[in-house]
Amino acid sequence: MHLAEGGFKIINGPPKMGKGPVSNEKELESSNEASQPQPTQAGRIELCQEAIKEAMRCLENNDKECTMRKIEELVKADCHDGYVVGKEIADKVRDVVHELWLVSNHEEECRLLRILRDLGVSRNWVKDTLGVDTKRLNNWLIRCGIDLKGRAKRSEVVKRIEDLLRRLGWSEVKMCEEMFRFININVDEFRKRGIEPCSWLGLESLRDLRRPYWLGLKDSDLVIGKYEMKVKLTLNTTNAIDAIFFLTLLNAVKALSLEIVWIKMPVAKYVYMPIALSYYVYLDIDEWPWPIELSAYELEKTLNGFSDEGLAEYIAGKIDGDGSILVSKDKEGCLRAIVRITACKGCPKRTNLDVLKEMIAKRFGIIGHINSTAEKINLVFNGESAIRLLRRIMKYIHHPLRRLRAELILAYYEGRIDRGTFEKLYKMTEYEYGGPDVKRNNALEATIQAAPQTHTHGGIKHKPKN
Repeated sequence: MHLAEGGFKIINGPPKMGKGPVSNEKELESSNEASQPQPTQAGRIELCQEAIKEAMRCLENNDKECTMRKIEELVKADCHDGYVVGKEIADKVRDVVHELWLVSNHEEECRLLRILRDLGVSRNWVKDTLGVDTKRLNNWLIRCGIDLKGRAKRSEVVKRIEDLLRRLGWSEVKMCEEMFRFININVDEFRKRGIEPCSWLGLESLRDLRRPYWLGLKDSDLVIGKYEMKVKLTLNTTNAIDAIFFLTLLNAVKALSLEIVWIKMPVAKYVYMPIALSYYVYLDIDEWPWPIELSAYELEKTLNGFSDEGLAEYIAGKIDGDGSILVSKDKEGCLRAIVRITACKGCPKRTNLDVLKEMIAKRFGIIGHINSTAEKINLVFNGESAIRLLRRIMKYIHHPLRRLRAELILAYYEGRIDRGTFEKLYKMTEYEYGGPDVKRNNALEATIQAAPQTHTHGGIKHKPKN
């Protein structure tokens, strides 16, 4: 993976699933002094609440000097960071800053902006807290002679942490192992049976965007935005597994950027604050080699031009984006492999499934069928057809869970493991529907847990969605 400028934000306090590789920047500092005791989470929140009350009393008394001191205390204690103390506390800190801003004159506004800059608060936080757009914020910064660059110092510290941990032996494999542990998959149990959970790594060949894999991914999850002189590749997810996969995949192309977005997910009532990660890279206009829009006719013509290996690679990219690999039991209790590619009804992907179905039958002699649900259309390969397709595309599958399932299914069908072993290992990979499964959502936590392999170019953007 590339080492980008900047780095992934390390959040104070351990992630829910256990302590990650790095929990505090200060751990790097050499000192003979004893470590100072750190407040507990409950203690930190209590301190923040008390400081907020004092700040509001200062505001009520029109004591702006006192209010600014309290704002400094709040930011230094990370009371403005919703990932540290929770959204409710962080929003109250925003309210204090906003109220002070509303009653300040020009000189006081400039002083407040300088304080926030010196404390390392990001431009986006300031902009959102003051309730202004980028243009108005820039005007204020120019008038005040302030250069607000956000978290540059923090990003440099994180970069150094990543470099240090690499010298201590951190690797992509360790990142992969941490990701699987986070979602409760025991990598050692798979390795005992000759199945390597991290075989999905090794994405160096995908630096070449001319590989058919990218067209398959573009025809599924990859969003392409075309601008006058640039092309933007974006992958979005709330999923713990995709968070690591998408990051690793795009980072093979170019140092990437990350945007963190709070979203509404009414169907997942158990999710308190669903967070989506949006990974993206910008390319020069001529770096993306594939058409951004393809009709069914143009797709068929393109696929006909691929070699058998090129077609297999395209299918793997399609499955890594919109596919699933699983097993079910038939009426007799026998296990049946299933490979499924999904498209929404009424969208261009629907007709592309027809093209792909016919192409796979013509080129490989593997027969699939189309079925539909209320919202989706599926191209499905069952039983022996699924096994033949997996054997054909296995080496091109890179999605961590789909690759692991494919390896496991083939190991069972080829007699390398017995049914009891298969069912034990396959159970680890299953999703729990209708409940708080760690594999669903938790994208941000999974990425933190797998640090330091989470590099971003130019820092992180937080965009709350109400």
